[in-house]
Amino acid sequence: MFTGIVEDVGSIGSIEQNGSSLVLQIKAKFASELTLGESVAVNGICLTVTKKDDASFCADVTPETFRRTSLSLLSAGSPVNLERAMRADGRFGGHIVSGHIDGTGRLTAIRREDNAYNVFFRVEKPLFRYIIEKGSVALDGISLTVASVKNEGNYGEFSVAVIPHTWENTALKNKRIGSIINVECDVVGKYIEHFVNIGSPSPTAPIDMTNFPSFHAN
Repeated sequence: MFTGIVEDVGSIGSIEQNGSSLVLQIKAKFASELTLGESVAVNGICLTVTKKDDASFCADVTPETFRRTSLSLLSAGSPVNLERAMRADGRFGGHIVSGHIDGTGRLTAIRREDNAYNVFFRVEKPLFRYIIEKGSVALDGISLTVASVKNEGNYGEFSVAVIPHTWENTALKNKRIGSIINVECDVVGKYIEHFVNIGSPSPTAPIDMTNFPSFHAN
């Protein structure tokens, strides 16, 4: 689990592609501190460390992750937001971020207002229903607060107000109009919708074993 507080802006060292799967080499300041099997959020995507040295680590990308995210748009040298998994004794600085991307959005505008960068994104309706004003959203792994929402019929538009520190210390400053960004909606809202739609049995209700298979020890 992550909190959406970017720890380092690393860069892509190399990409090995085989169909819709990838092996990424990622340069990171904290690479020497990693252990094999550890989780790292790369532009908000939870990836597993499979190899490492003092300057970089490698991670496998499955076809499912390839299809759902913007990883296919990366190239050697691309900056990426990095965050190691949250420690149990750490501060919860952002919000609950799983590292499981729901889809992507497109950057449509950047407008300065005093000390804020007001950044606007367009997303398809399946994602937009989870984005609410003053709610939380993770964009390329950055925990941000939704400032405004606008229903545009076939899609939705929302904005976030980014402070100078976040702008300068994440890869967001490298984005341009039309850039694609990874979107992870608030996991709490998704679970609430799921349970409301399907209903859930009472936790105290007896379990109906009628249709369960029988297992016998040899």
